[in-house]
Amino acid sequence: MALPVLHDDMTDEEIDAVVEKATTASSFLKAISHEGRLMILCHLVSGEKSVTELEDLIAARQAAVSQQLSRLRLEGLVIPRRDGKTIYYRLADDKPKRILEVVYDLFCSTGK
Repeated sequence: MALPVLHDDMTDEEIDAVVEKATTASSFLKAISHEGRLMILCHLVSGEKSVTELEDLIAARQAAVSQQLSRLRLEGLVIPRRDGKTIYYRLADDKPKRILEVVYDLFCSTGK
């Protein structure tokens, strides 16, 4: 995949479109730039999890997990589902998984 080339003779509309996409990308990257949120997303890649499951998986208090899930929900990265008193979360789309694959390849895979 090739990156777009920005050039001096871009129209105002083209520049505005690039700025809008950069703003969206920046918000997405800020949302995943916290280790707690990143770990939550890593666990959700394998499927839906309850808040309690996430607490256990990342060894964090319920308040901290809920705060991070709230930010992820605000950014549109996760979707909640209530079943009685239990709230489950899943990834909203494939974007977090795709980014996590790159992050894993760059920082976590062995031999690199």
